[in-house]
Amino acid sequence: MRNLQFIFVALFGFIVTSFNAQTRTEIELKEGWKFAKGNHENAYQSAFNDSKWQTVTVPHDWAIYGPFDQEIDKQIVAIEQNGEKIATEKTGRTGALPYIGEAWYRNNFSMPQIKPGQKVLLTFDGAMSEPRIYLNGKKVGEWNYGYNYFYFDITDVVTTSNTLAVKLTNRELSSRWYPGAGLYRKVKIIIKNEESIKHWGTYITTPFITQDLAKVNIKTKVSGNQFKLITKIKDASGNVVSADTTTTCFGNEFDQNMAVKNPNLWSPETPYLYTTISQLYSNDSLKDEITTTFGIREIKYEANKGFSLNGNIRKFKGVCLHHDLGPIGTAINKAALRRQLTILKDMGCDAIRSSHNMPSLEQLELCDEMGFMFLAESFDEWAKPKVDNGYHLFFETDVEKDLVNLIHATRNHPSIVMWSSGNEVPDQWGADGVKRAKRLQDIFHREDPTRPVTVGMDQVKATMESGFGALLDIPGLNYRVHLYEEAFEKFPQGFILGSETASTVSSRGIYKFPVEKAVSKQYDDFQSSSYDLEYCSWSNLPDDDFILQDDKPWVIGEFVWTGFDYLGEPTPYDEQWPSRSSYFGINDLAGLPKDRFYLYRSRWNTSDNTLHILPHWNWEGREGETTPVFVYTNYKSAELFVNGKSMGVQKKNNDTPQNRYRLMWMDVKYQPGTVKVVAFDDEGNMVAEKEVRTAGKPYKIILEPDRTILKANGEDLAFVTISVVDKEGNVCPTATNQLKFSVTGKGRYRAACNGDATSLEQFHLPTMKLFSGKLVVLVQSDKEAGDMRLTVTGKGLKTANVILKSEKIESE
Repeated sequence: MRNLQFIFVALFGFIVTSFNAQTRTEIELKEGWKFAKGNHENAYQSAFNDSKWQTVTVPHDWAIYGPFDQEIDKQIVAIEQNGEKIATEKTGRTGALPYIGEAWYRNNFSMPQIKPGQKVLLTFDGAMSEPRIYLNGKKVGEWNYGYNYFYFDITDVVTTSNTLAVKLTNRELSSRWYPGAGLYRKVKIIIKNEESIKHWGTYITTPFITQDLAKVNIKTKVSGNQFKLITKIKDASGNVVSADTTTTCFGNEFDQNMAVKNPNLWSPETPYLYTTISQLYSNDSLKDEITTTFGIREIKYEANKGFSLNGNIRKFKGVCLHHDLGPIGTAINKAALRRQLTILKDMGCDAIRSSHNMPSLEQLELCDEMGFMFLAESFDEWAKPKVDNGYHLFFETDVEKDLVNLIHATRNHPSIVMWSSGNEVPDQWGADGVKRAKRLQDIFHREDPTRPVTVGMDQVKATMESGFGALLDIPGLNYRVHLYEEAFEKFPQGFILGSETASTVSSRGIYKFPVEKAVSKQYDDFQSSSYDLEYCSWSNLPDDDFILQDDKPWVIGEFVWTGFDYLGEPTPYDEQWPSRSSYFGINDLAGLPKDRFYLYRSRWNTSDNTLHILPHWNWEGREGETTPVFVYTNYKSAELFVNGKSMGVQKKNNDTPQNRYRLMWMDVKYQPGTVKVVAFDDEGNMVAEKEVRTAGKPYKIILEPDRTILKANGEDLAFVTISVVDKEGNVCPTATNQLKFSVTGKGRYRAACNGDATSLEQFHLPTMKLFSGKLVVLVQSDKEAGDMRLTVTGKGLKTANVILKSEKIESE
């Protein structure tokens, strides 16, 4: 076996624009957009009449407003990566939302007079998809990949009064999940001097880190020559800890080496961030200034040892995430992203894989700040197709520029610890696929030699034979737990990554009997059991991955499919209408935790105790029937009581994978009342208890906001969990009441979601049914500070209100 050692030492950051009128100005084009679907001839011309078009703000996803329709993007396909041989009709594969077709956005904006020696850039963080960009009636550029960041120099076209027009085209049969539609990420104008730091022109690494000293290497590409570059590094308190001045420039690039003494290292547990201020001078005149926030950390991937961060060996406790944000679709929103990461942090998750696309810059910024390692993925297709109109149409012409933009835009983030060039690409077969894998990996190494590259491989046998898996820096296995041992023996790297694991399916609060392990099980209600024993034909249960992580030191971690449910891919019901979103999530589409959340939390969250009982205890009509009780806990043993009678003590053991990680009482007979579990520590002392009670009829609505103070910026969100309780205050776990919502004051109703993969209720309408007793309402702030009141009503229920406040933030 070849003994490979990967050592990557780096210090990374992200650029935050310095609003210094002397050097550069950044304008976000957020408001005043006009939008219309359809083929609008001459819409790119300034004189075009768009007065009847819809007025929207950007980021914007036009398709999330629905309605759901089974005829939208109906795909007759055999999903090869799922092992299907015969094509069948898939009605909800891309979410059954109306994302297909052409659409136009127009924005009239004014700018100050461009002075001689200035230049103007137009930047897009993403546009779904195939954007064609026009300014003042002239085409300034185009891009094909909807997940990529791109920009154009518009200096020669821009004036003081401008009309920007963007044509987008979403083809049918172009995606395997809901891709969203529209200008779903930010659009900006950057005005700066021609003599300046190039866009994405700063690249920071550290070739040397000790406890006492970090050597910081900062490469800065500039436009022009005869410059002086002054760079300062500040700690989190704003103190200057290092400074350097240089006039030596190599081929329009400065190369500075700076020292940071006693560095605070970035990690998920301590996400410490520094900042640099880079000032570019010409003849003592300040030409440009940018600020970069960064973190110092060391990563290593070593044969037979695995992955280490800052010298400490650890395993990735990661999840995969699609890019939609549930009821608000793909329109990027930092508050929604922060909520997702907060939920995952409580679960003990420390890593994210962007699946299967390039991540948003906001997501990376939050991962830097909150402490998540990141696997940044690029493509779901290479040259061979999965869907008729996928990325394979552009692979040969666009792949290099797409990868270069990904790397340059994001390589300074401390959170990113590896790249992925693809997911389950059909190119895993044959010599051509090996050549493509090497080509893409070489681009990553050329543009960023500090991080390794992986591919999520599902055709593991094929990659063993072809050499595909052997050439990768990190062999990533999607599922295929039965092949881990063989892959470790045949691949030379000396470690294996679970790049995609589990694909267990469940519906929050839904339990099926009898309780048994099942593959691709279907039920008449199109739900999956939350006993967490059902999975797909190609996948497995969480416990199977836990064993590999615990028993095999050469397995370096896992990324579970998925952290949250997402729109589209409603397996195992992708042939059944009205299923239109996934069942894979540890949390549902509303962000509410399923039982499986607590199974992972009991393993991953090592600072807090977990004690969780399932199922609920409202089973009218099942009196006397066997109703197993599971407990997910970090404690090794517990005793179960039903209406005060002991059901015995269960201890975790190695009899089966499930017995090793769950406490299970399989013979419990249902009787209404109280189920209580008492947990014991290793010495047998009673240390915690939890109980679940049979609830009566729904009586009162309960509102629980994730926070009560918002930013008065017109885009901040509060997520309010809504449930109903009986007269004694017990949560009603099977309630399906239809509720109505209204918001008054300095905010507005944005959306609601109940987590039901079969619900066809539109998210933006102010009414929705409870699912398994709960749903979530999103309240959005106005730009004006003040109070806002959410009122929730339901027939036969006591009305509930909650007051939220929004405040002006000076920094905004």
